[in-house]
Amino acid sequence: MFEKMNLLGAMVAIAFFVSAILVFIFRLLGRPQYGRWMGYFEFILILPLIFLLLTAPQLHRPVLYYIQIGCMLSWLIVAAILDYILKIDFRHVRWMVIGFVMLFFAGTGGMLGVATNAGRGWSFASIILFLVMAVLTFIQRAVTGM
Repeated sequence: MFEKMNLLGAMVAIAFFVSAILVFIFRLLGRPQYGRWMGYFEFILILPLIFLLLTAPQLHRPVLYYIQIGCMLSWLIVAAILDYILKIDFRHVRWMVIGFVMLFFAGTGGMLGVATNAGRGWSFASIILFLVMAVLTFIQRAVTGM
């Protein structure tokens, strides 16, 4: 079960990184509506993340594991509330953007840590995708202001 949960964590991390990369690419291409659909996919990832948290005690995961997944869940919940439920245009308010981006990188950095539990190949893939995502985050912000 330990290896299966490590693999699930890595797959969730990779899926999120790829979806975030696609969101940023769609924004750069002037098609943010497609990125919005990717956001719905990202919210589905809440389910396996909760499952990983629920199985963590049986696997004697360290406290850091809970923090890593908790940060990602927190970002997903905040994004859902701000972008999809309340539809607040917060991306033009500097302090809100800074907090949102900090939580985003805490969550994605945490998922990078979760993915490394699955082994070297998953670690390498996650690191590459994380770096691509991080670069695109700032490029698309500079270009689109989103």
